[in-house]
Amino acid sequence: MDKVSVVIVAGGSGKRMGLAIKKQYILLKEKEILAHTIEAFENCEFINEIILVVAEEDIDYVQENIVIRYDLNKVKKIAAGGSERQDSVYNGLLKVDRDTNYVMIHDGARPFISKKVILNCLKKAKETGASIVAVPVKDTIKICDTKTHQVEQTPNRDTLWAVQTPQIFSFELLMKAYQHAKANHLQVTDDSMIVEALGKEVYITQGEYTNIKVTTAEDLIIAEAILNEFR
Repeated sequence: MDKVSVVIVAGGSGKRMGLAIKKQYILLKEKEILAHTIEAFENCEFINEIILVVAEEDIDYVQENIVIRYDLNKVKKIAAGGSERQDSVYNGLLKVDRDTNYVMIHDGARPFISKKVILNCLKKAKETGASIVAVPVKDTIKICDTKTHQVEQTPNRDTLWAVQTPQIFSFELLMKAYQHAKANHLQVTDDSMIVEALGKEVYITQGEYTNIKVTTAEDLIIAEAILNEFR
Protein backbone atom coordinates (compact mmCIF):
# COMPACT_ATOMS: atom_id res chain seq x y z
CA MET A 1 0.00 0.00 0.00
CA ASP A 2 1.27 3.47 -0.88
CA LYS A 3 2.54 5.62 1.96
CA VAL A 4 1.07 9.12 2.01
CA SER A 5 2.46 12.11 3.91
CA VAL A 6 1.05 15.60 4.40
CA VAL A 7 3.08 18.79 4.86
CA ILE A 8 0.91 21.50 6.43
CA VAL A 9 2.46 24.95 6.09
CA ALA A 10 1.43 27.35 8.88
CA GLY A 11 4.26 29.80 9.27
CA GLY A 12 2.49 33.00 8.23
CA SER A 13 2.31 36.12 10.34
CA GLY A 14 -1.30 36.96 9.51
CA LYS A 15 -0.62 40.69 9.04
CA ARG A 16 -3.61 41.09 6.74
CA MET A 17 -5.87 39.93 9.56
CA GLY A 18 -5.04 43.03 11.56
CA LEU A 19 -4.92 41.13 14.87
CA ALA A 20 -2.19 40.57 17.43
CA ILE A 21 -2.59 36.79 17.17
CA LYS A 22 -1.42 34.86 14.10
CA LYS A 23 -4.32 33.76 11.93
CA GLN A 24 -3.65 30.02 12.27
CA TYR A 25 -4.16 30.26 16.05
CA ILE A 26 -7.44 32.18 15.95
CA LEU A 27 -10.27 30.21 17.54
CA LEU A 28 -13.21 28.94 15.53
CA LYS A 29 -15.77 27.35 17.85
CA GLU A 30 -13.20 27.24 20.65
CA LYS A 31 -10.59 25.46 18.51
CA GLU A 32 -7.62 26.93 16.65
CA ILE A 33 -7.87 27.16 12.86
CA LEU A 34 -4.70 25.08 12.58
CA ALA A 35 -6.21 22.36 14.78
CA HIS A 36 -9.27 22.16 12.51
CA THR A 37 -6.95 21.86 9.50
CA ILE A 38 -4.82 19.10 11.01
CA GLU A 39 -7.89 17.13 12.09
CA ALA A 40 -9.14 17.05 8.48
CA PHE A 41 -6.10 14.91 7.61
CA GLU A 42 -5.81 13.13 10.97
CA ASN A 43 -9.25 11.63 10.30
CA CYS A 44 -8.28 10.23 6.88
CA GLU A 45 -7.31 6.59 7.26
CA PHE A 46 -5.13 6.70 4.13
CA ILE A 47 -2.83 9.39 5.59
CA ASN A 48 0.29 7.95 7.28
CA GLU A 49 2.04 11.00 8.66
CA ILE A 50 1.64 14.75 9.04
CA ILE A 51 4.54 17.21 9.08
CA LEU A 52 3.82 20.70 10.40
CA VAL A 53 5.82 23.75 9.37
CA VAL A 54 5.50 26.73 11.72
CA ALA A 55 7.58 29.71 12.76
CA GLU A 56 10.55 28.55 14.81
CA GLU A 57 9.38 30.49 17.87
CA ASP A 58 5.99 28.71 17.69
CA ILE A 59 7.22 25.10 17.64
CA ASP A 60 6.87 24.46 21.39
CA TYR A 61 3.50 26.23 21.52
CA VAL A 62 2.10 24.15 18.67
CA GLN A 63 3.46 20.90 20.13
CA GLU A 64 1.94 21.52 23.57
CA ASN A 65 -1.24 23.43 22.80
CA ILE A 66 -2.37 21.82 19.56
CA VAL A 67 -0.68 18.49 18.82
CA ILE A 68 -0.74 17.10 22.37
CA ARG A 69 -3.90 18.88 23.51
CA TYR A 70 -6.03 17.50 20.66
CA ASP A 71 -4.28 14.11 20.55
CA LEU A 72 -3.15 14.50 16.94
CA ASN A 73 -1.14 11.28 16.70
CA LYS A 74 -0.31 11.47 13.00
CA VAL A 75 1.77 14.61 13.51
CA LYS A 76 5.24 13.08 13.55
CA LYS A 77 7.49 16.12 13.19
CA ILE A 78 7.42 19.91 13.29
CA ALA A 79 9.77 21.91 11.06
CA ALA A 80 10.75 25.56 11.28
CA GLY A 81 9.50 27.79 8.49
CA GLY A 82 11.75 29.64 6.07
CA SER A 83 11.84 33.19 4.76
CA GLU A 84 9.45 32.38 1.88
CA ARG A 85 6.63 29.86 1.57
CA GLN A 86 8.61 27.66 -0.81
CA ASP A 87 11.46 27.57 1.71
CA SER A 88 9.00 26.46 4.40
CA VAL A 89 7.63 23.71 2.18
CA TYR A 90 11.14 22.46 1.44
CA ASN A 91 11.98 22.40 5.15
CA GLY A 92 8.90 20.26 5.67
CA LEU A 93 9.77 17.94 2.79
CA LEU A 94 13.17 17.28 4.35
CA LYS A 95 11.38 15.77 7.37
CA VAL A 96 9.09 13.48 5.37
CA ASP A 97 9.83 9.77 5.72
CA ARG A 98 12.05 8.67 2.85
CA ASP A 99 9.80 5.72 1.97
CA THR A 100 6.81 8.00 1.30
CA ASN A 101 5.20 7.54 -2.11
CA TYR A 102 2.96 10.59 -2.28
CA VAL A 103 3.10 13.91 -0.47
CA MET A 104 0.39 16.51 -0.02
CA ILE A 105 1.11 20.19 0.57
CA HIS A 106 -1.66 22.07 2.36
CA ASP A 107 -2.19 25.54 3.80
CA GLY A 108 -2.57 25.61 7.57
CA ALA A 109 -5.27 28.27 7.24
CA ARG A 110 -7.55 26.11 5.04
CA PRO A 111 -9.53 24.26 7.73
CA PHE A 112 -12.49 23.12 5.62
CA ILE A 113 -10.91 20.69 3.16
CA SER A 114 -13.12 17.62 2.87
CA LYS A 115 -12.11 13.98 2.92
CA LYS A 116 -13.85 13.51 -0.43
CA VAL A 117 -11.72 16.16 -2.16
CA ILE A 118 -8.51 14.92 -0.52
CA LEU A 119 -9.20 11.38 -1.73
CA ASN A 120 -10.14 12.49 -5.26
CA CYS A 121 -6.96 14.54 -5.56
CA LEU A 122 -4.86 11.66 -4.27
CA LYS A 123 -6.41 9.29 -6.81
CA LYS A 124 -5.61 11.72 -9.62
CA ALA A 125 -2.03 12.11 -8.36
CA LYS A 126 -1.61 8.33 -8.36
CA GLU A 127 -2.75 8.28 -12.00
CA THR A 128 -0.68 11.24 -13.19
CA GLY A 129 2.03 12.03 -10.63
CA ALA A 130 0.76 15.55 -9.95
CA SER A 131 -2.68 16.91 -9.07
CA ILE A 132 -3.91 20.14 -7.51
CA VAL A 133 -7.27 21.13 -6.05
CA ALA A 134 -8.97 24.06 -7.77
CA VAL A 135 -12.42 25.49 -8.47
CA PRO A 136 -13.78 27.19 -11.59
CA VAL A 137 -13.50 30.97 -11.47
CA LYS A 138 -16.90 32.63 -11.00
CA ASP A 139 -15.96 36.18 -11.99
CA THR A 140 -14.71 37.64 -15.24
CA ILE A 141 -10.94 38.16 -14.99
CA LYS A 142 -9.04 41.06 -16.56
CA ILE A 143 -5.32 41.16 -17.32
CA CYS A 144 -4.07 44.73 -16.98
CA ASP A 145 -0.92 46.83 -17.12
CA THR A 146 0.69 46.74 -13.68
CA LYS A 147 1.37 50.49 -13.67
CA THR A 148 -1.55 52.12 -15.49
CA HIS A 149 -4.16 49.40 -14.77
CA GLN A 150 -5.29 49.63 -18.38
CA VAL A 151 -7.07 46.43 -19.41
CA GLU A 152 -4.95 44.46 -21.84
CA GLN A 153 -6.84 41.21 -22.16
CA THR A 154 -9.95 39.37 -20.96
CA PRO A 155 -9.21 35.65 -20.91
CA ASN A 156 -11.93 33.07 -21.51
CA ARG A 157 -13.42 32.37 -18.08
CA ASP A 158 -14.03 28.71 -19.02
CA THR A 159 -10.27 28.12 -18.98
CA LEU A 160 -9.64 29.74 -15.58
CA TRP A 161 -9.47 27.95 -12.22
CA ALA A 162 -8.76 29.32 -8.75
CA VAL A 163 -6.12 27.12 -7.19
CA GLN A 164 -6.43 25.83 -3.63
CA THR A 165 -4.66 23.16 -1.63
CA PRO A 166 -3.91 20.36 -1.12
CA GLN A 167 -1.54 19.91 -4.00
CA ILE A 168 -0.45 16.29 -4.28
CA PHE A 169 2.60 14.84 -6.01
CA SER A 170 4.78 11.83 -6.27
CA PHE A 171 7.29 12.43 -3.47
CA GLU A 172 10.21 11.67 -5.77
CA LEU A 173 8.91 14.13 -8.38
CA LEU A 174 8.33 16.96 -5.90
CA MET A 175 11.77 16.59 -4.29
CA LYS A 176 13.39 16.64 -7.72
CA ALA A 177 11.37 19.75 -8.63
CA TYR A 178 12.34 21.58 -5.43
CA GLN A 179 16.01 20.76 -5.89
CA HIS A 180 15.77 22.09 -9.46
CA ALA A 181 14.07 25.25 -8.22
CA LYS A 182 16.72 25.87 -5.56
CA ALA A 183 19.55 25.31 -8.03
CA ASN A 184 17.99 27.74 -10.50
CA HIS A 185 16.78 30.32 -7.92
CA LEU A 186 13.15 30.03 -9.04
CA GLN A 187 10.55 32.06 -7.17
CA VAL A 188 7.04 30.61 -7.22
CA THR A 189 3.69 31.12 -5.51
CA ASP A 190 2.59 27.50 -5.33
CA ASP A 191 4.07 24.03 -5.54
CA SER A 192 2.62 23.11 -8.91
CA MET A 193 4.67 25.92 -10.50
CA ILE A 194 7.81 24.18 -9.30
CA VAL A 195 6.72 20.93 -10.92
CA GLU A 196 5.65 22.76 -14.08
CA ALA A 197 9.15 24.28 -14.26
CA LEU A 198 10.47 20.75 -14.77
CA GLY A 199 8.21 20.42 -17.80
CA LYS A 200 5.93 17.96 -15.99
CA GLU A 201 2.17 17.92 -16.47
CA VAL A 202 -0.08 18.89 -13.56
CA TYR A 203 -3.77 17.98 -13.46
CA ILE A 204 -6.66 19.70 -11.70
CA THR A 205 -9.04 17.97 -9.32
CA GLN A 206 -12.21 19.99 -8.79
CA GLY A 207 -12.51 21.17 -5.21
CA GLU A 208 -15.18 22.95 -3.20
CA TYR A 209 -15.85 26.67 -2.74
CA THR A 210 -16.04 26.13 1.03
CA ASN A 211 -12.33 25.24 1.06
CA ILE A 212 -11.41 28.84 1.80
CA LYS A 213 -8.09 30.17 3.05
CA VAL A 214 -8.66 32.32 6.12
CA THR A 215 -6.60 35.43 5.40
CA THR A 216 -8.62 38.53 6.25
CA ALA A 217 -11.11 39.55 8.93
CA GLU A 218 -13.89 39.09 6.38
CA ASP A 219 -12.82 35.48 5.90
CA LEU A 220 -13.49 34.84 9.59
CA ILE A 221 -17.15 35.71 9.09
CA ILE A 222 -17.36 33.25 6.21
CA ALA A 223 -15.49 30.60 8.22
CA GLU A 224 -17.92 30.87 11.10
CA ALA A 225 -20.82 30.49 8.68
CA ILE A 226 -19.27 27.39 7.10
CA LEU A 227 -18.73 25.83 10.51
CA ASN A 228 -22.32 26.53 11.53
CA GLU A 229 -23.77 25.21 8.28
CA PHE A 230 -21.63 22.19 7.47
CA ARG A 231 -19.88 21.07 10.67
